[in-house]
Amino acid sequence: MASLCFQSPSKPISYFQPKSNPSPPLFAKVSVFRCRASVQTLVAVEPEPVFISVKTFAPATVANLGPGFDFLGCAVDGLGDHVTLRVDPSVRAGEVSISEITGTTTKLSTNPLRNCAGIAAIATMKMLGIRSVGLSLDLHKGLPLGSGLGSSAASAAAAAVAVNEIFGRKLGSDQLVLAGLESEAKVSGYHADNIAPAIMGGFVLIRNYEPLDLKPLKFPSDKDLFFVLVSPEFEAPTKKMRAALPTEIPMVHHVWNSSQAAALVAAVLEGDAVMLGKALSSDKIVEPTRAPLIPGMEAVKKAALEAGAFGCTISGAGPTAVAVIDSEEKGQVIGEKMVEAFWKVGHLKSVASVKKLDKVGARLVNSVSR
Repeated sequence: MASLCFQSPSKPISYFQPKSNPSPPLFAKVSVFRCRASVQTLVAVEPEPVFISVKTFAPATVANLGPGFDFLGCAVDGLGDHVTLRVDPSVRAGEVSISEITGTTTKLSTNPLRNCAGIAAIATMKMLGIRSVGLSLDLHKGLPLGSGLGSSAASAAAAAVAVNEIFGRKLGSDQLVLAGLESEAKVSGYHADNIAPAIMGGFVLIRNYEPLDLKPLKFPSDKDLFFVLVSPEFEAPTKKMRAALPTEIPMVHHVWNSSQAAALVAAVLEGDAVMLGKALSSDKIVEPTRAPLIPGMEAVKKAALEAGAFGCTISGAGPTAVAVIDSEEKGQVIGEKMVEAFWKVGHLKSVASVKKLDKVGARLVNSVSR
């Protein structure tokens, strides 16, 4: 595989000031381009397949969570993509073929080098050193494209886990995230705030990218947390939404967002849904630039908060809006108000759902032994 270029969020922010102004620095430079080599083989001996076929599922994800741009994300229950993977003698050894794409969209390429699931499957095969077996893959899309729910990451996660399962689960979750990142880099940039929770489940903090350092954040099992997801009939491609981001930010906004991201992490670990919502609603860098590009988004957020949501923001790059609450019943009411606001102000039809946190991540659904 060729090397992949990306806009890296891992480069330390460099502060600067105009030469004519001796005052303390007020802005942060945030745009740095780097190039990353493709994945390497990690298994000494090529494993044999332990199954003839497997079926896997990977959940939808909410990236950024407000102030956690490119370093915080979580998985949500019930929505996602499925992959069915088979050992196929008709496919050239060491390669993967995409046989069928069904579900919310069929316009995706079946060329594995141009498909999220295919790229992740190839990367996982390379990590495992697979040279003697060919695989065929079916992708069932449960998530729409450009929805802000990690559609590309769900496909990549399901494919990476499927390859790993069919060869006896030789790779760990961090390695599978790296395989998924090969796919994400092609689609929207080298960021793990969708692919990491899609594979690992729950909340995940990306502490570092080079080397990759992932920190699962455990939300207490005795606390209640529900996500109100409202998806309008509007596509917001991730690359377009990333292009709208500022290349310079005021120092005061950097400090503010840092404090809110820290508060969000504390809220997750303490199971404090109210504080989580407040922090999630407080982004002063990314949301203000993206919200105007989604018709009605600002009104939707206002409607959610007025209906009792603890917080509301854009899920990933959008256009889905996400609100948090501690009751499914309250979530249904909040969702209705958000749908109403999308229609009245944005003139967009939308669908609301109330979901719990997915604590498992991508997993094997069923398998057929040899």
